[in-house]
Amino acid sequence: MVTGHGAQIIAMAGKGGTGKTTLTALLIKYLVESGRTPVLAVDADANANLNELLGLEVDITLGEIRERMKTETPQGMTKNEFMELHINQAVIEAKGFDLLVMGQPEGPGCYCMANSILAQVMEKLARNYRYLLVDNEAGMEHLSRLNLRKIHTLFVVSDPSARGVLTAARIADLTKSLQVDVRQKVLVVNRVPVEVPAALDKHVHEAIENTDLEFGGYLPASDEIFEKEMAQESLLDLPIDTPAVKNAFAIFERFLGGDGS
Repeated sequence: MVTGHGAQIIAMAGKGGTGKTTLTALLIKYLVESGRTPVLAVDADANANLNELLGLEVDITLGEIRERMKTETPQGMTKNEFMELHINQAVIEAKGFDLLVMGQPEGPGCYCMANSILAQVMEKLARNYRYLLVDNEAGMEHLSRLNLRKIHTLFVVSDPSARGVLTAARIADLTKSLQVDVRQKVLVVNRVPVEVPAALDKHVHEAIENTDLEFGGYLPASDEIFEKEMAQESLLDLPIDTPAVKNAFAIFERFLGGDGS
């Protein structure tokens, strides 16, 4: 998928539990509130619940459509047509952005044709958007599956732990073996105490020195976000002066503000 012929691609990655889905929701808020729309968000992490953080209901996932395509494509309709029809039905429309949910990964046995068709249909769909935002699992297989080979920005999210930062460094290296062209890779360390521990800072600096990651910043632990998530309320409703929102917006502005799109 080539930027310039469709959406500019921004991806999120990080090990489970780092808060990358939270950061994805804040990125959607940033893009919508700065008027950089329309945005297509793809929840590509089987364990993520991006829709809940956005206050949206999911009727059908892309995984379910792919499975149905194998057995339910009517006579006289190609598998591409079946996929295209149902993907359009699966798009959840919201103000300034749309959401698609990948759902559970495939069961036993690869069905490569289905993934190839999915990639083709997604590429066609993405032409209607300014940004395509992908919330990934740590392994980032979906970048390959959706044939997303040219990414503007990869935000790699870590928690404030040595293991989280180490995993972030590994993810940065993984894009090379996946043959994904990433313009910039940005490390964001989430849920950090007010006083950043010296040991954490040391791990972060080592990761930056040893990989092609740039340091985006530290995001503070946020009572406001925690309360919204507990109440199952949309993070899009958070006030703009919430400290974690302000910090996240500053990071997004620094790395996306001059993208020229």
